[in-house]
Amino acid sequence: MELDGKVAIVTGSGRGLGLGYARALAAAGAVVVVNDLDPAVVRAAVDDITKAGGTATGVPAAVGDTPAAERLVGAAVRDFGRLDVLVTNAGILRDRVLWKMTDDDFDEVVRVHLRGTFTCARAAAIRMREQGDGGRLILVGSPAGQRGNFGQTNYAAAKAGIAAMARTWALELAKARITVNAVVPVAATEMTRTIPAFAPVIEESERTGRPLPAWVRRDAGLGTVDDVTGLVTFLASDAAAGVTGQAIGIGGDRLALWSHPAEKTVAFTDGGWTAEAIAAQWPAGIGAEPETYGIPAPPVPES
Repeated sequence: MELDGKVAIVTGSGRGLGLGYARALAAAGAVVVVNDLDPAVVRAAVDDITKAGGTATGVPAAVGDTPAAERLVGAAVRDFGRLDVLVTNAGILRDRVLWKMTDDDFDEVVRVHLRGTFTCARAAAIRMREQGDGGRLILVGSPAGQRGNFGQTNYAAAKAGIAAMARTWALELAKARITVNAVVPVAATEMTRTIPAFAPVIEESERTGRPLPAWVRRDAGLGTVDDVTGLVTFLASDAAAGVTGQAIGIGGDRLALWSHPAEKTVAFTDGGWTAEAIAAQWPAGIGAEPETYGIPAPPVPES
């Protein structure tokens, strides 16, 4: 997949998934603006990309507020003359159950994930519309935002909001030929290493160099960082010009298109619904097959 001549920003790209996205885009021919909060991490990521034959510059900044977003877009235009692709990957975790989560826990995660995606996408969209030849906004979501996850009120809410913004912006930016999609990645990172079902097999794979077992790669859809980068490269390319407003999952050997929220069951009654009428109708009607919630537990391999 060729991205020659394209300029991309990847937020939160000093390490982990973000660095994987930046490396993949550079390997495909794009020039990349790397971003992280830590200047030393940014320099190391830029060096990593350039040593591999790519081209990159770095912008240390805390994603969330408008000045940081404008610095990122400004660096792309100043150093490379334009902006074609934005990947909003920056994020933090402050996991707590509801009754223990503080205002700061909530606000910090929402500021980086949700507000950061908004401010960076707005700055990028303004520039892309000025250029007049389209663009790509690739927003990083999470299974937690699609299904909810224990202890992640802040993170799940922010990621659900990101998926909603992707659908909204796909409508608003269609005339400008700017596509907007949400990526829902699952990969072996510092976060997934804490999941008891995955930790031993990830550690064993890293120790021996052997691939993760099939039940992890296919059934759980969990693989390496490199397993998820192909989707970002595809969405950044001309081949994805007709793909917009979608939430697309990837991990291990698994590629999936997430459905959008839709009415599952509908019932009608003349004159509207009283509480008593809803209670009578619910067990065998609307509520007969309730929706699941929460990320499913990983499949347990047969011993």
